[in-house]
Amino acid sequence: MAGKKTSAEKRYAQSEVRRLHNKAIKSTCRTYAKQFVEAVQAKDQKLAEEKYKQLQKELDSARSKGVLKRNAVSRKKSRMMNLYNATFAAK
Repeated sequence: MAGKKTSAEKRYAQSEVRRLHNKAIKSTCRTYAKQFVEAVQAKDQKLAEEKYKQLQKELDSARSKGVLKRNAVSRKKSRMMNLYNATFAAK
């Protein structure tokens, strides 16, 4: 017969599942951020707008799931928008 799982073992298993889930969400956010920065550096305004919308959606989703904190999401969106505005404001 298999032995019973202790509560500590159960908590460890649960936290591991959550950690991997959160890691995947954070990774997706970083990927969208990199794509946005690349589009801005390439001076492609239309692509940058699309990538910013995707990034914003992903960050808001991570916020609603509790993966990222509210101020962290706000800071990231603000910095990305400042980068966009600094690059394309001259036009």
